[in-house]
Amino acid sequence: MIVRILGEGQLTVADEHLDDLNALDGDVERAITAGDEAAFAIALPALLDAVRAHGVPVPDEELVDSDLILPPSDATLAEVAEMLGEEGLIPG
Repeated sequence: MIVRILGEGQLTVADEHLDDLNALDGDVERAITAGDEAAFAIALPALLDAVRAHGVPVPDEELVDSDLILPPSDATLAEVAEMLGEEGLIPG
């Protein structure tokens, strides 16, 4: 799966990491639903760090469509709330 972190680029993440990413996505979603800025400030970086840790950067010269688009690390709770789908940021 190709994941784009806005402002950073794309990474290829193996499907085997999807459950871990979904758990972290759930933390982001719960923080947003509760309007909990402190929890959000922990949850979003944890999700992005996991994508970076499990992902392999896609070379800049390679053009591929992203399967998922995640907010930048400096996104606000309100900005991420606008990006949420029915299944959070990461479907599944």
